[in-house]
Amino acid sequence: MNSKLKFAVGFLVFLGLSLIFRWRAEQVSSAETLVWYSVLPPLLAVTLAIVTTRLLPSLGIAVGVGILLSWTQKGATPSGLLTEVIWFTRAVSISNDGVDLFNFWVVLFVCLIMATISVVVASGGIGGVIVWLSQFAKGPRSAQFITGLMGILIFIGDYSNAMLVGPTMRPLTDYHRVSREKLAFLVDSTSAPIAGLAFVSTWIGYEVGLFEDIAKTIGLERDGYSMFFDALGFRFYCILTIIFVIVNAISGRDYGAMHKAETRARETGDVAAPDAKALGHTASFTNLPNAVTQPFSAVLPLLTLFGLLLGGFWIDGKGTGSILSLAAWRDALSVADNVKILACAAASAFIVAIVCARWLSKLRFSDILPVVWSGVKGSLTPLSILLLAWGLKASCDRLMTGQFLATMLSDIVSPLWFPIFVFVCASVTSFATGTSWGTMAILIPTAIPVAFSLDNEVYGLTTIICLGAVLDGAIFGDHCSPLSDTTILSSIASSCDPLHHVRTQLPYSLTVATIALVCGYFPAALGISSAMGIAGGTILIVLLFYGVAAFRKFHESRDASPTTS
Repeated sequence: MNSKLKFAVGFLVFLGLSLIFRWRAEQVSSAETLVWYSVLPPLLAVTLAIVTTRLLPSLGIAVGVGILLSWTQKGATPSGLLTEVIWFTRAVSISNDGVDLFNFWVVLFVCLIMATISVVVASGGIGGVIVWLSQFAKGPRSAQFITGLMGILIFIGDYSNAMLVGPTMRPLTDYHRVSREKLAFLVDSTSAPIAGLAFVSTWIGYEVGLFEDIAKTIGLERDGYSMFFDALGFRFYCILTIIFVIVNAISGRDYGAMHKAETRARETGDVAAPDAKALGHTASFTNLPNAVTQPFSAVLPLLTLFGLLLGGFWIDGKGTGSILSLAAWRDALSVADNVKILACAAASAFIVAIVCARWLSKLRFSDILPVVWSGVKGSLTPLSILLLAWGLKASCDRLMTGQFLATMLSDIVSPLWFPIFVFVCASVTSFATGTSWGTMAILIPTAIPVAFSLDNEVYGLTTIICLGAVLDGAIFGDHCSPLSDTTILSSIASSCDPLHHVRTQLPYSLTVATIALVCGYFPAALGISSAMGIAGGTILIVLLFYGVAAFRKFHESRDASPTTS
């Protein structure tokens, strides 16, 4: 498709969706306090990103439009514009509700982890780890399987998962000609889904806290952790995503855009597409020739990082009792300042990485300092995107985009279809706003009371399924969104163009979501066991990959056969 046609199609889609949202807003009486144009900033960002393939300007324009719309909504006074700019500046820095340094700690974490990775790679530490791992990875399939397995085992959080797995496995997957798009998919698909499912993770405190609040709202005598376990069997998207990753790696088969990327990598050795704009400088991920290859130069910093994460969560969260107790970890993680601990652990790992590079890999400080600076420079572009993504989220908060999207489904009252629509609504909201946690915070208070009323004010099946549907829909939309921070971080960790990552992951995420709806949410609403749904979904995934292979083999043999006249 040429550029003019692409822009024309993008404009028509943008205009059509805008008119649909405006029409829909007029049909919903409960949307009187909301505005239909609240969807314009995220819709514009997604449209421009797809049409132009340039993420920074797309996000910048969308944030600018969001500020202008918010200013217009407040009266469009000359002083009001300055007020809005100040509000947005505070929103992406220290928050408008007191002083919240969450974003600051995330920025510091990304800078430090990129510098640490740069030092670890340059010192030959990753090279040593790859030499050890290579005895298990004999080809592309086993390399992918080991990558997926590492993503599953490092369950403590989505940020730490992505930034540990991606850089560690990238040299190995590059060696076996696994595309960067596939690596980004493996990293992204074993970060949020695992962290969201894990009994002990940086997510569990947040999820349980939301469940506790809604239990009080609807007058339910049940604690949030019990509600989390109740919903666990109905987390169809997350569970089937993990199964999808494993089957995909074992089968070695792909389809759609991912198949093209993998074919390119295998046949040409180009693990990244020629037009890829990877986040981060490639120079920060190369070994120095005078470095002594020593796996401990990577193992010690990574152990420091992971060990301090666990220890920090436990100490800062005032953990008591046995460290093997899930309940004790739940309480600790719900209290701990998780993102600050991430940054502090990254700072410690950075210091250990420099010490190891100097005394184990025998590098001089004059060699190490340029490597550190190269790693920091590699974080500037992704951090710019991350800041703009936060700006867009602030715009959505200011214009109440999430509440508007949630209200669009507020009049759906069928217990059979309501969990499916909750999943779809969570997906759309998360995709548009680029935040899974924000979507959970919007829809759990909005959708769960409706589900509870459909269960005749009893904690029944519809309510429990909807708990899982909100969490899973939020993660699915986050997976598909080019505006998501985890999408961007997974791209950083994998040195993959974020738009290439979204384009190749989208068909896979849509496949799993469709299977989750067909085999999971709909049968579950009918009363069929969730275990049956997961088993059916697993069978479909296996049949899909091996069916794709058989279909492709059939076509190849038919094309190769001689024609007769």
